Order: sequence, then structure tokens, then C-alpha cells
Amino acid sequence: METVHQERRAVLRALTLAVPLGMTLPLAGCGGSDAEAATAPSMLPGTTWERYAKPEDAGFSSASVKAFETALYPLETTSAMIVRNGKIAYSYSNIDDVAYLASARKSIVSMLYGKYVANGTINLDATLGSLGIDDNAGLLPIEKTARIRDLLTARSGVYHPAGSPGSAAGIPERGTVTPGTKFIYNNWDFNVVGFLFEKLTGRTIFDAFKTDLADPLGFEDYDASRQRMLGFKTNVSRYLAYHFFLSGRDMARLGVLMANGGRWNDTQLVPADWVAQSTQLRVPRSDIAGEADNGYGYLWWIPTATRTSADWRNAFLANGNYGQFILVLPAINTVIVHRRSVSDEFAVARNLGDTPVNKAGVSSTDFLKLVDGVLKDHV
Repeated sequence: METVHQERRAVLRALTLAVPLGMTLPLAGCGGSDAEAATAPSMLPGTTWERYAKPEDAGFSSASVKAFETALYPLETTSAMIVRNGKIAYSYSNIDDVAYLASARKSIVSMLYGKYVANGTINLDATLGSLGIDDNAGLLPIEKTARIRDLLTARSGVYHPAGSPGSAAGIPERGTVTPGTKFIYNNWDFNVVGFLFEKLTGRTIFDAFKTDLADPLGFEDYDASRQRMLGFKTNVSRYLAYHFFLSGRDMARLGVLMANGGRWNDTQLVPADWVAQSTQLRVPRSDIAGEADNGYGYLWWIPTATRTSADWRNAFLANGNYGQFILVLPAINTVIVHRRSVSDEFAVARNLGDTPVNKAGVSSTDFLKLVDGVLKDHV
């Protein structure tokens, strides 16, 4: 598997992409039936999405949805969707635009883990040492005691430099933290989670994603050639990041699947028990330095620390840099997607370490406040 990573690294070093965004901002219209009640049973999107005729048919007020839209204008938002009971209640701009997911990718990897944890292929209590995990600068004995579940909750205690950007500042000195005790948002953990999936299942992340999720969910805009492994050109770590490039409407299908307990039509794509386990609060907000809203599960953010109404019960969030969000509200069968697209060229350059430039985005705090406004008078 390490040879595969070396080969991929050689490919990504020479990588150049030229896929223009071509973003425009027309407001999508709605279509559907006034007879549909807001409490209609959940349905799943087919080949294409169905739409409600007006927000009220989905249980939202037109005024709140219009306020949501107006609040997007000054932001860096490039598209958004509100889905209720498997149908579009509202969409903004080009929901078919395919773009970089940044760290929202991590929640997708969590979804892939589910069936392999359930069938025993992946043992969450296996340690790095028992799995033969090491890195270029070597892992310390204490670091090798970290379990897979510690990596899934960003509490590995392994502070070897990561092979891709995006780790939190102020990472502790190596060997000073017992695995499983301290949350540090560290891409070393997340990159190794991807590597271990491939090592233990014998499948690549991207092949598994296509066959286990994208194909059965009926993705409309999926391009296998856009999915890629990225990381620094310098050889700081042998573990790189598994990056996804998806459209907003395909992201929403992932959210609907999770809201439906991992079941799609007659097939359980993600075990229901794993949906519950992976989205359970495991790291409270108080243990996450600088976090205003969210706790953490197994690669999912949990936005219930400051939002305790019934609407937010069991909510969870995929959260990516610049404003890539999939919010799932199972209690009201609602999925809200937000995109702030960046070009493929920029995403690649940033991950290779070729540019110090960063871009403005939409924070999870701002996004969740927008959602609060939509939910304030729904039925």
C-alpha cells in the first residue's frame, strides 16, 4: 500500500487541472403540489430531484426562506439547498457545480467505514502499533498505542507532521499527550484513517465511494477522474489526503441517506447502527479549543452544544474549509447544503503547498445562524 501512495504522490506532483467554475447566481424556481403536507413521509430522489411548489409545502415560510436567500448575498456562497422529506424546498444558484469539498471529505470517509466496522473487517480498538503504522520521522511508542477510534475523534495524541495542510495551530509537543484524551484537529489522524481503510479492506477510498455510495445513490454529476489524493510535495509524511470534488445536489443525496438511517430504497448502504454511532457526541464542545458551536463524533461535527431545541436533536454536520457544509437534521427530516466553491487549480495548489494564499469563506458559525433563521417558524 505504501508503494501505491508513493506512485500517487508522483502523479499529484505533476498534477494540473483546468476546469473552470463558470459560476452564475440565478435563483432556482420550485415546482410541486400544494396538496403535499409538510409532514409527508420521506421520499428519496430518483434520477432527478423533485421540488415543492412553494416553501410552505415543505413546512417552511416563504418569508424565512427569502430572508435566508438575502443573507447569502453578501457572503462568499456559491450555491445552497434546503431539502425536506427527500424533496427540494429551496435551491440557490448552480447546485450542479462540481467543486472541492475540503474537510467535508472526512464525513464521507466515516460513512465508508460503516459496513466494514459492522462486518469486523475494521476493528476500532486496533492500535497503530498492531497495524504496523509508522511514518517518516518515526512514531513514538506512546503514539503507537493510539486506536483507530482515537483517530476518528481527532484524539490520537500523534503529532507527527501531516502530509497535507489544514491542521489546527498550537499542536502539542510529541509524546506529551496520552492517546484518547485530547482533541486536536490534526490532518495526520484523518489521512491515516483513509490509509487504514485501504489497508484493511483492500479497496481504494475512491473505488469504494463509487460502488458503495455514488452509484447506488444515483449521483447526477459524479466524475471519478476528479477525485484525487493530495498533499505536500515535500516528503513530510507518507500519508496524504483523500479529496472529493462533488456537486451540491450530490452532497445532498449523501445527507438524505444519513437522514434515512443509511438506507436507500431496499438497500442498507450504511449500517443504521453506524449512522447512530458515528454521529453520536464523543467530544464535547468544551474540549475543542476555539469552537463556538460544535462537538465531534466519528469525523462528523455535532452542532447541538448551543442548539437544544427538538429540531436539532441528533443533528450532525460535514464541515469543510471555505464553507462546504452538509447539515443533517434527522428530527425534522431536513438536509441543508451550502457551498463556497474554489477552483480546482487553487485547491490543488494549496494542497501541494504551492501557494500561501488563502481565500475568504463562510464559517460554520455563520452557516448555522442562517439555518436558525429558516427553522424559526417551520412546521
